[in-house]
Amino acid sequence: MNTATFFADAKTTPTPATTTNQGQSLRGCVEQAMDNYFKHLDGQDVSNVYDMVMAEVEAPMLEIVLKYTRHNQTRAAEVLGLNRGTLRKKLKQYGLL
Repeated sequence: MNTATFFADAKTTPTPATTTNQGQSLRGCVEQAMDNYFKHLDGQDVSNVYDMVMAEVEAPMLEIVLKYTRHNQTRAAEVLGLNRGTLRKKLKQYGLL
């Protein structure tokens, strides 16, 4: 199963209270997506699930926070609770810088 399929059933619009427009928490969306992923493996070997999930979640999170802060990296780092250098490293990692 590819990563696009992994989160296909859990895509929703977050609100400040970390709930979706259907009232489901972000955690609930991740749980649902993970459950869906494992149910549809069809016997395929799986590895590096952590890296797959982080790549699927972290990149769009960074994009949204940058948009929210109007690309102010110092403010984005504060919002994320990251060191600005760490933020820049992650932005480069995902091709966002």
